[in-house]
Amino acid sequence: MSTSTVAGRRSVLGTKDRVKTAVAAAVGTSVENYDFIAYGTASALYFGAVFFPESDRFVGTLLSFATLAVGFVMRPLGGAIGGYFADRAGRKPVLVAAMVVMGASTFLIGVLPTYGQAGVVAPILLVAIRMIQGLAFGAEWGGAITMAYEHAPWHRRGMFAAIPQSGNPLGIALASGVFAWSSTLDGDWQWRTPFLLSAVLVIVALIVRSRLSESPEFQEAQASGKTEKNPFLATLRDDWRSILRVIALRVVESFAYYSTATYLLNYITERNPDLRPVALGAITAASLLAIAVTFLAGTLTDRIGRRPIYIAGCTAAILFAFPMYLLTNIDHPIPVVAVFIIGIGLIHASLTGTQGALLTEQFRTATRTSGASLGYQIAAAIGGFAPLLAAALVGAFGWPGAALLYLGAAVIGLVGILVTKETWGHDERERVRALVAEEHRSSPHTGRRSRV
Repeated sequence: MSTSTVAGRRSVLGTKDRVKTAVAAAVGTSVENYDFIAYGTASALYFGAVFFPESDRFVGTLLSFATLAVGFVMRPLGGAIGGYFADRAGRKPVLVAAMVVMGASTFLIGVLPTYGQAGVVAPILLVAIRMIQGLAFGAEWGGAITMAYEHAPWHRRGMFAAIPQSGNPLGIALASGVFAWSSTLDGDWQWRTPFLLSAVLVIVALIVRSRLSESPEFQEAQASGKTEKNPFLATLRDDWRSILRVIALRVVESFAYYSTATYLLNYITERNPDLRPVALGAITAASLLAIAVTFLAGTLTDRIGRRPIYIAGCTAAILFAFPMYLLTNIDHPIPVVAVFIIGIGLIHASLTGTQGALLTEQFRTATRTSGASLGYQIAAAIGGFAPLLAAALVGAFGWPGAALLYLGAAVIGLVGILVTKETWGHDERERVRALVAEEHRSSPHTGRRSRV
């Protein structure tokens, strides 16, 4: 923890571990997203036939997406548990524990027997492991974001909180890239290999995260006795309005991703199987672009505030809802690539890059992880049903049903940001910049090190 202060105040320039913490958080979130997204990709491409072969093709797809949604249902519980312990015992232990559980469950999916080998036991085991995955993933996000945010310089918190958010598309790119490669393998190795390879990524992430220092703001709250005895109940009692705002803000981002990368992938390959490699490659390319866009969006929020970027992202999603399917229906590689680049690389990334700071700033230190995690993961649970709902709506109404679903989520997000106060407005930016300048003058060596 940095000891540099001005007039007894904790340093506004962040800690000496600020960069290491943000990068370590990003490494962890990339692995967590690799593991979680690998399941979504496998659900779209393989699990309907592998675990539900006695159903017809359409019902098998619905059942496959239903197992995907089960993991999302568990995420609020994981967020509540992880947030509770992160606000009570510290952010770091939760990050390490979540990584271990997530990695183990993902590896186990890679060695599961198929329906042809074990009958009904196979999908039962799949659902059980998926539930454990959901718990671990729900526990992870809040701790990672708050660690990066609380170690960061006050005037760069949007940027630093966006670094672990950039780990999301990195994990997505890794998962999509591995699935694109494994699709060239024979038989079950096409879907087993990506899950088995996750063990290597988990080991690397555990080594990195085990070396982190605890959040300075949590240590300060703990030392001064300002932690909550039960942060989960405290945030429900005091911050329920903020939780509702976070849910609305997160729903649009969750639907924007899973309606595109999971359902649209299935929609494209069902219509034209020859486009599967193109679609997987496009998701990989879009995710690589999203790494940069996520970081840039977070950085931009430090300059102009959080709300303008989020309003722009929600508006773009509204305008894109119908064109994304009109382009896809052309059944040509170029429009397919364009849809994923716009939907994931630009729209989704602009939202995730803003969320790190925006959602965290809705809560005080003592309940920050609990509140942000709970709202974030409840919305994720809702978003997890996007592929299932889209598939059902397309079965009933054709592709406009899925477009309307995407549009509805975008409208909810826009309403959510319009009723959310700016957490980093002009006056606050100027106040913090004055504090930063003051600390630069009083601690010139620390000031030079802080310019990241």
